[in-house]
Parts: sequence; structure tokens; C-alpha cells
Amino acid sequence: MVKLSVIVPFYNVQSYAQDALRSLRANSRPDFEFLLVDDCSTDGTPEILERAGRDLPGARLIRHEQNGGLATARNTGLDAATGEYVTFLDGDDWLAPGYYPELLAAAEELGCDFLRTDHVQCTGRGRTLARVPHGRRGEVLRPRDAILPADRTTSVDYAYAWAGIYHRRLLDDGLLHFRHGLRTAEDRPWIWRLHREARSFAVVGMLGVFYRRGVASSLTQIGDVRQLDFIRAFDQVIEETSRDPDADVLLPKAVRTYCAIISHHLTSGRFEPQVARTLRRLSAAALRRLPSHVLDGALDSMDVQRASRLRRLRRRPVTGGEAAA
Repeated sequence: MVKLSVIVPFYNVQSYAQDALRSLRANSRPDFEFLLVDDCSTDGTPEILERAGRDLPGARLIRHEQNGGLATARNTGLDAATGEYVTFLDGDDWLAPGYYPELLAAAEELGCDFLRTDHVQCTGRGRTLARVPHGRRGEVLRPRDAILPADRTTSVDYAYAWAGIYHRRLLDDGLLHFRHGLRTAEDRPWIWRLHREARSFAVVGMLGVFYRRGVASSLTQIGDVRQLDFIRAFDQVIEETSRDPDADVLLPKAVRTYCAIISHHLTSGRFEPQVARTLRRLSAAALRRLPSHVLDGALDSMDVQRASRLRRLRRRPVTGGEAAA
């Protein structure tokens, strides 16, 4: 029986794929499978993965006929996974040797639906520890209790899918798939759904994932229209949270986070002029769609500079078509 399925999407990462694959080899076990999803790469990545398919124990190579983005590639891996547990890795990141066996052992000992872990952020030669924003470690908890408070960074703001391990029952219950086609912020609706609907989780102080930041080809570094998918992602968070029995308690957190992300993008300076105009237009429409009383409370809780910026944007004239976008 396969104990752990590791889903690894790759897209045009020929400079980094070897590091990821070597680290997978240092984490292999006879009962592990590695689902290598080539999202229609156009560089040397397919050849690297072809060799890995022969050399990496437990590797299964899956190719997309057309590029679908990270969310769709992860879904392809989920559809093929046979393991009792599931985890993720991105094709430009890497692992410490022996990390997955230790992570699996922790998951089996605690017996909860999912575990969240710390990780190491890597920018050039710099290394920074990034911790799950939840203080209680090694203790099984109810996930929805980790969503609040609204005005602080909490577990749902630590949205990295690869920073954890997930029992198959979550996959069987329909909680692990991502929204097809999202090019960015695909982890946001996913992590909110996990915390609203899973029964149990824990945080463990393990370090084993090395997250490569500042990669030129990464979508987070590219200021084109694909970055605006964060609006579709957070619209989904708001829509699904609005249907939750505890919506009156949880929505202020979701709305405040949405506002903070909009403000961040407005001031990032990364977007091309035409995309920046589209960002302002779509963000104004998004603010107008939010429940007004919840939005008022969220803006009142923010610092003056951000709140003023968003209030001005909220007053921006919006056409009927934009409001329904």
C-alpha cells in the first residue's frame, strides 16, 4: 500500500528541477509515490523529468497537453494519488533529507486530518525561518478555532499547501482540490475550506521545506494580468464563508484579509500600467460586492493610510458590468 503521495507540479523550471528531484530521492521510501506533473513546459524541464521518471523510485510522470497553472496541475496529481497521506512540493523548491518520513511519523502519531509545518524561505543566499502563526504545537485542535482573531495573522494566512501533510479522508471528502485555472492565490480558498470543514489539525515545529523566493519566472515576480486572479480567489473565500453557519463571526476576518491584499497590490508597483488600471477597476468592484457593514468594520480596524486608500477606491464609480464581474 502507498503510504504517502507527493504531488510536484513543474513548469519551465529547468534551472531548479534537479534540486527538487535530488531532494525527493533523499526522501524516497518503497511505500512513497512521487507524482511529477509537467504543466506543458517549453524549456528543458520535460527532459529532466523523463530521466527522473527512470531514476527516482516511486516516480510517476504525468504530462499536460496544455498549460493549466499550478492549481490545475495539483488537481491532476490529486486525481492520480493513491496514498493514505498526501503532500505537495513546488518544482523550484527542495527538501531536507529524510523530512517526509519524519513528517509522516508525526502525522500518524497525532492522528488528525492534517498537519501544518514551518519552513525556510530562501532568497539568494539568505535563509529566513517562517513559522506557522499558531502558538500551540504538537496538540490536536479544531481547525476553525484557528481562523480568528480577525485583526491578527492566523493559520489561514499561512496558506502554503506544501507546508503540511493531509490524510486521504480529506481528499475523499472533497476538501483537497483547488479551483481549476487559478494562476495565483490558489492556496487561499483552499486553506480557508480546510479550516472551516476539516475536523482536526495540529501544528508541528518541523523544518524541511526550502521555499525559493525571488525566482524570475515565478508568477509572484511577474506583474501581468494573471496576478489579478487573487480577486477570483478571495471572492470564493467570501462566497463560501458567507454560507458557513458561523458566517457572522468568520466574515470579518475574510473581508479584512481581502482588503489588506487589495491594498498591498495597489501599492506594490509591480504592475504594468494597463494592468494597474484593471486592478483598480476590479478592486473597486470587489469592494462594492462585500457586505457593507462588514466592510465598514474592517476598514475601521485598519491603519489610517490603508483605510483611506480603500475608502477612496470604494467610492470609485463602477459600471453595472464591473459590479457583477
